[in-house]
Amino acid sequence: MKRSRERAASELFAALYPRLAGWCRRLVDDDETAHEIASEAFTRLWARWTCVAEPRGFLYVTAANLVRDHWRKLERERRAVHRVSAEAALRPPSEQADPSVRLLVQSLPERLRVPILLHYYADMPIREVSVLTGRKEGTIKADLHAARELLRAHLRRSLDHTL
Repeated sequence: MKRSRERAASELFAALYPRLAGWCRRLVDDDETAHEIASEAFTRLWARWTCVAEPRGFLYVTAANLVRDHWRKLERERRAVHRVSAEAALRPPSEQADPSVRLLVQSLPERLRVPILLHYYADMPIREVSVLTGRKEGTIKADLHAARELLRAHLRRSLDHTL
């Protein structure tokens, strides 16, 4: 019984995974995210294997829900960055950071820039940054550390050139 169940799941995976991942790829425009979503859909199917009457439909509905969640996360990030940018633009000039630091922050990869903007410029606690970006607190802390190290190294190089 267990062997035939595993064989059926394996055959279903071989038959549907490439098409499901391709469908997700067209929706999210990112290979890695598409494969994560397709894999998660299969994981959820496997957890409910005995009570799912139509596996193909279950996979596509689950993947569609995961894609929707992905889009919502991207929208939350976009709104948070927009809010931080708008707040920074409204500050009086005396409160603005050194323009070179602002340019350095803007040049950071988005993965590092968003936590820096939310945590340091919008004064949000790490927990709130985590919720807004949909990433774990430990990941946010690691990204903040990496961003600070990049900024520190670049500022050191800039100071060395001016001396």
